[in-house]
Amino acid sequence: MHDLVPLSIPHISGNEWKYIKDCLDTGWVSSVGSYVDQFEQKVSQYVGTDYGVATVNGTAALHLSLLACGVQPGDEVIAPAFTFIAPINAIHYCGAKPVFIGSDSNTLSLDVNRVHTFLSEECVKRDGDLYNKQTGQKISAILPVHIFGHPVDMAPLNEIATEYGLPIIEDASESLGSEYREKKTGSLSTVACFSFNGNKIITCGGGGMATTSQESLANHIRHLSTQANKKPFEYEHDEVGYNYRLTNIQAALGVAQLEQLDAFIEIKRNNAALYRQLLAEIPKVDLVWEEPWAKSNFWLCTLLVPSVDRKPLMEYLLAHNVQVRPAWKLMHTLPMYQECQVYGMEETEAVFERCISIPSSVQLNSEDIKYVVRCIKNYFDQS
Repeated sequence: MHDLVPLSIPHISGNEWKYIKDCLDTGWVSSVGSYVDQFEQKVSQYVGTDYGVATVNGTAALHLSLLACGVQPGDEVIAPAFTFIAPINAIHYCGAKPVFIGSDSNTLSLDVNRVHTFLSEECVKRDGDLYNKQTGQKISAILPVHIFGHPVDMAPLNEIATEYGLPIIEDASESLGSEYREKKTGSLSTVACFSFNGNKIITCGGGGMATTSQESLANHIRHLSTQANKKPFEYEHDEVGYNYRLTNIQAALGVAQLEQLDAFIEIKRNNAALYRQLLAEIPKVDLVWEEPWAKSNFWLCTLLVPSVDRKPLMEYLLAHNVQVRPAWKLMHTLPMYQECQVYGMEETEAVFERCISIPSSVQLNSEDIKYVVRCIKNYFDQS
């Protein structure tokens, strides 16, 4: 049997050891240090914003960004149900509730047309704010997620946000290096958030970052991330803050990883293209692909298969040393979010039943890809 083909694992091949050793040799190992500064500067420059604020993980970046954008207890935030749970939990941390909007069946990301229809037909402006007719609660933000690395259609979403006076908190956790109309994700909204978890395209072993070109917003996020300590020497705190800063050791790892990012993206895009070429021979299988206006980093290559085949195909691939996973359970089906409002979910529920993410690590080679596709073909030949 073929060796294990992992889903998405870190690739450590650059200056990681050198930079981490420098932290250890100099004693700068905690939440301040030159690598934290470098990492913030390099990530913000890479995505095209003026500021970056490093955090302990992507969820922390989302939480702080929502707070800094004014999301209050009792508010509602527009978000997709088709997403990892982190952004939805971050909304809950603020004391707010998500309103779940359906996703586009091609990109799997938030359906911009449905967002517009919901805001125009199901909400009303009052005293300068927008309120949900059904719940009576204030809508305070929009939180799109670039699913599997593919960008949301941001131009019309930004127009909608401007029309209704709503900030956009862009969850770019999976999409570092992806582009929307030749602009990098992370620079397409009020503020954006990245994750550097171990399974992301680059990693700090954890870690996250908020990127923005609004100085006041960056300063507020940074302030909140350091326990809102206004005068550190005197321990003067002026609001509820959080211990959310990234360590210098993790940032050192991130700086080394960022140096290799463009090469990682090229590998992932080439691997996705080979998958697409080989999978074209299997009639019942489609690979989720990029729209003409997008350039995906293909963080996770994802198949659409007949719903009846999804579970048995995953079991078959796992039995043949091919790591796969289903899409996340839709957020409105989880017990803690079942009471939240949903809108336009029919297509999303159908596509969820068809999704399988397949091996997408940077280390993947052509023989691995051919083996994965051969296993998929064998399954359908036998079924």
